[in-house]
Amino acid sequence: MLLKETMQEVKLYQDIINEGLRNIKFPEKPADLYEPIQYLLSIGGKRLRPALTLLSAEMFDCAAHTALPTAMAIEVFHNFSLMHDDIMDKAPLRRGKATVHEKWNTNTAILSGDFMLIQSYQFISQNDPEVLPSLLSVFNRTAAEVCMGQQFDMDFEKSIDINITDYIGMIRLKTAVLIGASLQLGAIVAKTKDANAKLLYQCGENLGIAFQLQDDLLDVFGDSTKFGKQVGGDILENKKTFLLLKALELANEEDRHEIISWLNKTDFKPSEKIASIVNLYNKLNIQSYIKQEMKKYTDMAFSALAEIPIEEKRKEPLRRLAETLLIRNQ
Repeated sequence: MLLKETMQEVKLYQDIINEGLRNIKFPEKPADLYEPIQYLLSIGGKRLRPALTLLSAEMFDCAAHTALPTAMAIEVFHNFSLMHDDIMDKAPLRRGKATVHEKWNTNTAILSGDFMLIQSYQFISQNDPEVLPSLLSVFNRTAAEVCMGQQFDMDFEKSIDINITDYIGMIRLKTAVLIGASLQLGAIVAKTKDANAKLLYQCGENLGIAFQLQDDLLDVFGDSTKFGKQVGGDILENKKTFLLLKALELANEEDRHEIISWLNKTDFKPSEKIASIVNLYNKLNIQSYIKQEMKKYTDMAFSALAEIPIEEKRKEPLRRLAETLLIRNQ
């Protein structure tokens, strides 16, 4: 019942956001500027971040539609970052469809992405002038931090000298701050106290770290039919995830040598590499360590939520959503 009720709530928010995205009016020309944006926005996505914006506004008795321009800003900004990330990663697919730079070309994807960033500010500017400075302050800070996180992520690809503290810092910037901001911005639109909005940010930021750690876990130990991704993809790409970094931290000399050997190999059978690394993870009991880390950040998130001095029933939708997302496909 928990899952069904929560998903129904989320779908209501998703429907509001999808309607808003469909109602964006683009000029006809230049078509190569606007069509890639329409294409990317139309190929789906969970709309989790803007849903959190609507949810947080309603938590403080503000109508979801009042927060819709801010939620749209969050979603358009998120997709802008994905469009540019795909270029940097040379990714051929996004949500099972050709990426914009593949379907059109790199220059088109860069320019359309730039326009999306501008458009996200146009949505933010539709808010009440009373709250606009606060909204812009949070949005600007978050946008800068997401760029920093992406750069750290690229830097990590070229370095083995990365530790878990570095990794948590990177995923905080690349992923978690936007989740925190999604909640904080909704609270600002609702004109609640600044302390409440900041507590919601802390809640979202810590949930964002827990969500990313869960993705690391599911990539290796999840059910690919439920997770929707190839199991072991991070292993094949030598991603410096929590699991890999913890394994390098705990491994004896022989096991560490084996891990590094796999990181340096360019000619191998994918199934063999995945099996070898997973065996080492099991030997070192890495699952238990990442689950402890997930619990730490989840507890911090719920502690921040508990501090907000409003009725518990108003906090319940966010708690239910977080709990639902944190037990998926395990």
